[in-house]
Amino acid sequence: MKLSSHIRNAKAELSKVIFPTKGQVKQAYIAVVIVVAVIAAFLALVDLMMSSIMSAILG
Repeated sequence: MKLSSHIRNAKAELSKVIFPTKGQVKQAYIAVVIVVAVIAAFLALVDLMMSSIMSAILG
């Protein structure tokens, strides 16, 4: 295949792509930040509990 046909095919495929709107990007960003914050808080809580248990055991 020639380079020109690859470029033509790439342009055709790119025209089929549906890009997200600003609102969708913002909503996804907020969702990711919330999920990461919740998981970080959960892991911090588990770490605190485990370190408290270990310090109580090891005295």
